[in-house]
Amino acid sequence: MIQNNRHRYSVSAMCAVLQLPKSTFYYEAKEKDSSEADDLTRQITEIFQESRQNYGTRKIKHELYKKGYQVSRRRIGRIMKEQGLVSKYTIAQFKPMKSACNESKQGNTLNREFTQDQARKVVVSDLTYVRVHTKWHYICTILDLYNREIIGYSSGPQKDAALVQKAFASIDGNLDELALFHTDRGSEFKNQAIEDLLQTFQIDRSLSMKGCPYDNAVAEATYKVIKTEFVYGETFESQEQLNLALFDYVHWYNHIRIHGTLNYLSPIEFKKKHLNEIV
Repeated sequence: MIQNNRHRYSVSAMCAVLQLPKSTFYYEAKEKDSSEADDLTRQITEIFQESRQNYGTRKIKHELYKKGYQVSRRRIGRIMKEQGLVSKYTIAQFKPMKSACNESKQGNTLNREFTQDQARKVVVSDLTYVRVHTKWHYICTILDLYNREIIGYSSGPQKDAALVQKAFASIDGNLDELALFHTDRGSEFKNQAIEDLLQTFQIDRSLSMKGCPYDNAVAEATYKVIKTEFVYGETFESQEQLNLALFDYVHWYNHIRIHGTLNYLSPIEFKKKHLNEIV
């Protein structure tokens, strides 16, 4: 009662009327603040660990808001520092590996139109690498620009067209739905088998300009995410172990991980929300 009326009456006057020592009031208030601080610390720690140690203050703030907490990023950062919670994004990243260039005359049909209003119409792709035992293996993902969902993926010991075909084969649903496939000019995307696949399902082709990563910015950004959250500091003992871990990560990425570009929803949440709005 005293706390709720502090804006109207002095603490001393209310304590005198209620015959309550001021020291008792301040002690109880301090205990309450301490309990609330401990609860907030637990919530921040849980959110951080459930994000696979990836979320920073911005995303943790949004997750806290969903739980009914309104906390500043500064306070979250202070608690993270006290608890030794360091996001993987604060660690230096790998430098990209150079590969041969696809000299195809195919142009950039996508033309940096990264915002799409239909699901499974325009997809982008790229490859990255991961350590398996003592060798490099590779990961290929196919990303839907509509909701940034990973709809197809593969991994293997060779950085080649077969890895891309395997990623297409993992897509759940009819490939006839796809309208445009955009990539950079990596040589792994220049292959007759891939061209035949695209032609069979009537999927148009689009290539970034030579030496211009901005033409495939969404795929580049996604691979930075994958490198940071999945690849960094990991060494898998076998291809089978990598396959299982990648399956688990893609499920988390699509169903749980919130994305700033999707108004802090997961790709699946974003798609469901917009489908419901259309209905």
